[in-house]
Amino acid sequence: MSLRIVYLHGFASSPASTKASFFRSRLRELGLDLQVPDLAPDFRRATITSQLAVAEPLVERGPTVLLGSSLGGYLAALLAERHPGSVAGLVLFAPAFGFAGRWQQRLGAAAVARWRREGTLPVFHYGKGREEKLSVTLLDDAERHAPQPDPRCPALAFAGRRDESVPLEVVAAFARARAGREMVVLDAGHELTEVLDSMWHLTHGFLASLGAAPASVHRGF
Repeated sequence: MSLRIVYLHGFASSPASTKASFFRSRLRELGLDLQVPDLAPDFRRATITSQLAVAEPLVERGPTVLLGSSLGGYLAALLAERHPGSVAGLVLFAPAFGFAGRWQQRLGAAAVARWRREGTLPVFHYGKGREEKLSVTLLDDAERHAPQPDPRCPALAFAGRRDESVPLEVVAAFARARAGREMVVLDAGHELTEVLDSMWHLTHGFLASLGAAPASVHRGF
């Protein structure tokens, strides 16, 4: 298989996240490697631009399939739009399209004003298991990027029916925008960790259709 497979983790997460670990294990069973970069080693100064800069060299090395969770899904779509000749397909898990606008809406005007005034906001970092300070430059930088990218490659997008972070319609609008995009709605929340096996079955089929994975696993006895 000549296609590289890269997973982009979500906001305040890490390469050791539940979904990243799950898909790494399943792909290893097929004899495939899943690359999972740490998108925000300096979380305090993390921005959309800085995270794209971490992932972009992996895409530039050759044909790639990008898997992305939440903010990582948004980043994956941005990269696919930037590099149409390198990204062969996308698998998106509750992609956080409209990231900047939803952050401001969720925080509210008063909290955003305080964030700007103080310069940082305490945010729980799931990968580290503790609160970390985050610079307001994340918000300023996010506003410079398209809220919903429009890459040309095939895409499989998963959405949780009980997702309180990314509205179903946001993912549905992405899926409707071009042929070759499929949206799968599952009975799950934003993390989608309760439907990992279902997602793997469909992801495996999608990867196989791109030539990025074998259609079946052959085990020796």
